[in-house]
Parts: sequence; structure tokens; C-alpha cells
Amino acid sequence: MSMHLQQEIESLKIKLLALVTTVKEAVEKAVSSVDKRDAALAQAVVDGDFEIDRAEVLLEEDCLKILALYQPVATNLRVIVSVMKMNNDIERIGDLAVNIAERALFLCGEGPVEAPSDLAEMRAKALAMLTRSLDALVRLDTKCAREVRASDDEVDALNRKLFKEFAAAVRRNPDHVERLLCYLSVGRHLERIADYATNIAEDVIYQTEGEIVRHKPTLPEK
Repeated sequence: MSMHLQQEIESLKIKLLALVTTVKEAVEKAVSSVDKRDAALAQAVVDGDFEIDRAEVLLEEDCLKILALYQPVATNLRVIVSVMKMNNDIERIGDLAVNIAERALFLCGEGPVEAPSDLAEMRAKALAMLTRSLDALVRLDTKCAREVRASDDEVDALNRKLFKEFAAAVRRNPDHVERLLCYLSVGRHLERIADYATNIAEDVIYQTEGEIVRHKPTLPEK
């Protein structure tokens, strides 16, 4: 039974990594659709969400079947629990990609307006966090995972700056409020993506070391 259990766990990991690849591509396309005001690219992200949802449900069902059939303990149980948690967080990142794409679709139908200057830096940091958290997952790299956790405060600070910049822009151009709100919404979704990237990093640490770190100070590993 142990050999069969290990084969099932390896299959879970392969399916999770496939979902990771799909979701990361969705986020990158969604962000690009905002930058380029590309309605076709944004619509492709929206249309692709069904497959992400389907993959998430199937992976969760696989996890539950393994728990019922093999009743794993210790490290095996920890791995399966981590996969279930990461599966949910990755699917939610896919939903946030759709939300960003929907903002892009709205902006494509409106006149041009200058995006808040802090949005570009926030986008870069959130995408970097997502990429590094997924790298940590692939390599089970706890040092990288702890560095991802430490980066989350930077994205939160940029989100606060973005709101202040939005308020000032609305005062200058009240007629642009709907378009500016779209950019503010994109920033909020990026901040949430960074939060989910942090969750994934924390689950990598739990899976690898058995330590629950989500309520501990977010200091990078030395």
C-alpha cells in the first residue's frame, strides 16, 4: 500500500504543478491585457477560467479519495493537506486573474486615462512574489518561501500608496473616476494575489518542515 500511496501523491503533485502553470499564465495575460488595453487577451483569460475551476475540483476530489483509501499519517498526511490548501489558493488566484481581465475589458471600451504611477511597481512585485512562491513549491525551497513571506509587506505598502494616488487623481479629474476605480481595483486584486502567493509559501514551509508560520513574523531566512 505504501508504494501505491507514494504513486498517488506523486500524481497529485504533477496535477498541482500543471494547474500552477495554467494559473500563472492567466495572471500574466490578465496584467498584459490591462497594459495593452487588449480586449481579446482579456476575454481569453475570462473564457479559460472554467478549465481552472474544473482542474481544482478534480484535484480536490483526488485528495479526498486518497485520504479515504489510505488514511495517511505523518509526512504523507502533511503533503496531502498542503496540496489541498494550495489547490484552493491557486484557484483563487485564477479568479483574481479573471477580475483583472474584466477590468481590462471595461478600460478597452473607455477613453484613455493615465494609470497610477505606483501600479507598475505593485504589478512587478506581486508577479515576482507569485513566480517565486511557485518556484519554492516546485523545488520545496523553504529559504525562497520565507523570502516571499517577507516581501508581502512591500506590496501592502504600495497598495496604500495607490489608494492615496487614486484619491488625488480623482480630485484632479473627477470625470475619470470610473476608469481610475478600475485601476484601483486592479491594484487590490494584485495585492490579493500577493497574499495568496504568501499562503503558498507558508504551505511549502509546512509541507517541508511541519512548521505553521502564518502568524509568525515575516523575516527572511538568513
